[in-house]
Amino acid sequence: MKILVSGANGQLGQDVVKILGTNHEVHGLGREQLDITNEHQCLEILESLKPDVVIHSAAYTAVDLAETEEDLAYKINAFGTRNLAIAAEKFGAKFCYISTDYVFDGTGTKPYREYDNTSPQSIYGKSKRAGEQLVQTLSTKYFIVRTSWVYGVYGANFVKTMLKLAQDRDSLKVVNDQFGSPTYTVDLANFLEQLVQTERYGIYHASNTGVCSWFDFASAIFEESGKQINVIPCSTEEFPRPAPRPRFSAMEHMAIRANGFEDLRPWREGLQAFLEELGVSNVHR
Repeated sequence: MKILVSGANGQLGQDVVKILGTNHEVHGLGREQLDITNEHQCLEILESLKPDVVIHSAAYTAVDLAETEEDLAYKINAFGTRNLAIAAEKFGAKFCYISTDYVFDGTGTKPYREYDNTSPQSIYGKSKRAGEQLVQTLSTKYFIVRTSWVYGVYGANFVKTMLKLAQDRDSLKVVNDQFGSPTYTVDLANFLEQLVQTERYGIYHASNTGVCSWFDFASAIFEESGKQINVIPCSTEEFPRPAPRPRFSAMEHMAIRANGFEDLRPWREGLQAFLEELGVSNVHR
């Protein structure tokens, strides 16, 4: 297949380009090559490449900054997505939009299903939900893939931050009242490859399986990497942030199962594989 990947220099985009590039003709475009807020450029590039699939991973992801940069968040996440969806539809491409667990308010107590009501609380979440709605309106061949707590070898993320902090601290406070599912970019990219080759359109929740708190996740990172550090649980209130975080945003993978796809492996196995990739795995476990 011929696949165009937007946001190709991002944390997920780089792994998607690398992994799908082994079996497909992949054109990874970063912000310099494709400005999604420019509708004419979207049309020109899609017309010249004529991809079978667009995997749209470009996004405004600065969750806290979005609270004061509302126009920019919507310009990229909603209207940029619209521009690319229109271009993909015009030239007959399938459209795969990477979305987020932040479309939910996080007040639930059991994992969210794909068609549960959304109720984003942050500007970031609202702008990503607006992008979903535009995709659903404008594309006849769409996959919306919501993911959460993403980490990988490229870019900054929670796992890398924890490993860095462990180098010069002997104790660390981590929030213990926000729950979700970590997602290793390699596992997500492999799922996207399965998905976009089909016509099983719709909304999907894709993360590594299982639920944990940030505290649980941090504890596992240190156990699996063999780092000695005292992790102290604390509350969200002790770490106030400009944008509200969902307290419980774990996602049910009903659509993956119902459509016959292979689910992503448990989050702890994904973490082990990532630490091996980074070269900081505790092989004596």
